[in-house]
Amino acid sequence: MFSSDDKRLLEKLKNSVNIKDELEDLLGKVKSEIETLRKLQAMVNDDYEAKRINLIKTETLIDNYKQEVLNEIDKIVNEKSKGFPWLVDTICQYFELQDLGVANYFDHKKWAAKKAAETLREISKQKTELRKSFLLSRNLLKYYESLFPWLNDFIDNNIDDTLLDAFTIDDFDEESDPVQYYVTKGEYEQLNESERNQLALDRYWKKKKTSWQIGRDYERYIGYLYESKGWVVNYQGIEKGLEDLGRDLICKKDNKIQVVQCKYWRSERTIHEKHINQLFGTTVEYFIKSTDFNYIETQLGLFPELLRSQNIEGVFFASCSFSETSKKFAKLLGIKLHENFPFQQYPSIKCNVSRKDGSKIYHLPFDQQYDRTVIEKDRKELYVNTIIEAERLGFRRAWKWSGNN
Repeated sequence: MFSSDDKRLLEKLKNSVNIKDELEDLLGKVKSEIETLRKLQAMVNDDYEAKRINLIKTETLIDNYKQEVLNEIDKIVNEKSKGFPWLVDTICQYFELQDLGVANYFDHKKWAAKKAAETLREISKQKTELRKSFLLSRNLLKYYESLFPWLNDFIDNNIDDTLLDAFTIDDFDEESDPVQYYVTKGEYEQLNESERNQLALDRYWKKKKTSWQIGRDYERYIGYLYESKGWVVNYQGIEKGLEDLGRDLICKKDNKIQVVQCKYWRSERTIHEKHINQLFGTTVEYFIKSTDFNYIETQLGLFPELLRSQNIEGVFFASCSFSETSKKFAKLLGIKLHENFPFQQYPSIKCNVSRKDGSKIYHLPFDQQYDRTVIEKDRKELYVNTIIEAERLGFRRAWKWSGNN
């Protein structure tokens, strides 16, 4: 027989076994719940990832659509705003409404910001006017570029350099000696005329130049090469500026005429067919103006043949390369190309003999009459490198035009 103590102990053991069974059963249920939760989490994660990917795709589609709309708006503006100024107003109003929408938000949000809203409305008006001016100016510029391809030559110009050009030697006081731009006041007073002229010339060549100034020197260099071979050169590009119609040099020798275009571009840039077409067009225009129109009407040939018959030729000098298409155009149109033609410093002092009184005058590159001075070898006129050379040959400087040169 079991004692009472043994019975109590046995009862406790039974209870312990029951508790263990219950715990194991509970543990099994917990594990099952955990597994269920894991599966549910995996499903949620998969669903989240799918929705995230779908959201990204949707956002991309929206962004692409927005960009397409903006591109279409831009295209419409570019094509139509020149003829339909109201379109520019409409587009500006569209952007203004966007700004006003933000302003209304400031007005009606929980803690209204009346001052910010009013300021934003004022800024929006200013932006609308600026945007309108910008769109009109941009499209007007593109229109001009289509008419005058050479305007692209100035795209790479640094705007600061371009603005500084307005205050350089080109606009120097006509009553002052331009040499003063290159030498100090002390140097101008202490050095004799020959020394300060040479110092100014040396600094002219060493001075950092803008793209326009480099292009001008390139035109002068090509002109020098022509004059060295006996051609008479008219520096039309430098003299007439925007009115040159793309003709930088008009070179004449015997009964031959060459209409020359010069482009000093970075070596990695390329001349395209539109520039060839422009040179051909301006050569034809020169031909029409210089030829009896009745003669033109009686000819049945193409313009390239007419130009050749009158010994008029278009010539293109460039410091960079020509595209293959532009070369084909040039060949068909009779335009002669000089590709990758470098600039070299040349004897830049022009020694000229006056036709009025025979006085011998030399001109420096920054003098008023430099580009109007024609060098004719048969009249003992020439280019030299230094002031000493010019003076030894009996030439003196006259920086200001007096009417007798």
